[in-house]
Amino acid sequence: MKKTGRLLDRTISRRAVLKGGAAIAGSTAITGFPMVWAQNLKDVTIMHTGMSYSTLPDIARQASADLGFKVEMSVVDHPGLLNRLVQDPKSLDIADLEIWQSKVAVPQGALQGVEIAKIKNWGELTPLYTEGTFAGKEASRQGDSPFEFIYRDGKDSNGFASGKTDWANFCPGVYNADTLGIRPDLTGRAITTWADLISPDFKGKTAIQNIPTNGIMDAMMAFEAAGMLTYGDKGNPTQDELSATIAKLIELKKDGHFRALWNTFDESVNLMASGEVVIQSMWSPAVTAVQTQGVKCVYQPLKEGYRGWGNGLGLLSHLEGLKLDAAYEYLNWYNSGWVGGFIAKQGYYSANPTTAMAALTENERGFFYEGKAATADITAPTGEKTNSAGDLRDGGSYEERFAQVAVWNNLMDEAEFLYAKWNEFNAA
Repeated sequence: MKKTGRLLDRTISRRAVLKGGAAIAGSTAITGFPMVWAQNLKDVTIMHTGMSYSTLPDIARQASADLGFKVEMSVVDHPGLLNRLVQDPKSLDIADLEIWQSKVAVPQGALQGVEIAKIKNWGELTPLYTEGTFAGKEASRQGDSPFEFIYRDGKDSNGFASGKTDWANFCPGVYNADTLGIRPDLTGRAITTWADLISPDFKGKTAIQNIPTNGIMDAMMAFEAAGMLTYGDKGNPTQDELSATIAKLIELKKDGHFRALWNTFDESVNLMASGEVVIQSMWSPAVTAVQTQGVKCVYQPLKEGYRGWGNGLGLLSHLEGLKLDAAYEYLNWYNSGWVGGFIAKQGYYSANPTTAMAALTENERGFFYEGKAATADITAPTGEKTNSAGDLRDGGSYEERFAQVAVWNNLMDEAEFLYAKWNEFNAA
């Protein structure tokens, strides 16, 4: 039985989704190729396309150096990637998808299946993706959890298998557990709940992300925590639930509660670093960017849990021959350690925690993964100091954080309705 839903059955009519944009250690040797192909690899270029937080030029430079062929990065926003996948798929080779974006890309036939037997470390990859479990327990299924969308029945099938198969829609990539960013020096009190995002205490000093699929999740977490609304499934709300949520957001906006609806990473950094905002929707690298300015900023754990998200690396359908083999080499390199160590310093996690931790120093490993106090300065990927000796990572260890994921980012069945209502919120 395939996983289907109203949205998957009408993928062609998803213009609102495509328009939502408004809204270390070692290197990997090339192995397994016939000699003549290996010699020709230097002429191959792989285009990796995705969002700015994971499509990083540093990764492309290191991959190119390690693999012997060229990897380039192309940065787009959320709807920009969907547009490219549907309208110009040959302009990219590797799609750095958020899991929910696979619900558009896969039925459209934009991606070919990833042959799991060719992914050398598949058995080491996080069971959040491959098994739907974490620390021996079933992970939350509210929203678009990675396990529900990772498998397909064959290389050319354009759907989602109901269980494990020999083919994947994408290779697991980076992921994280998101929460609210705060300025603890300016909030005036402890922050413990998503409800604080909408508390009158922070009128005019709060902001929410202007990405409908993410912003609505933050709003629902806040309203439910405040006891103002309840949801049957925050991962797939009904039209009535969405209408009620947007109505309350509009009330807050008209009352001057929000200092801003931010659209970009840089906007969120500037709002927090300047002190214009003291509590807001935020991404982990943005918190890191504020910290590198010497400003105290915390990614605050909250009692209701985290909003989880994950990315996957998809192979475009046009890949074949030498270029397809090179793409598989890149997928294997991606989870072999260097990337995991690099993105850990942004606060993100690698699909292969073992190799990621091996690429970190003992101090970094303890801080980012094990919940231990730093024994020396912690730095961002670019080298700036973010934390001092004695500091603990917000939220604790890797296991503590992911055991608390309450809901996953998603593309809900009522996505088109959401985009229409979110536009009302923007216009209010």
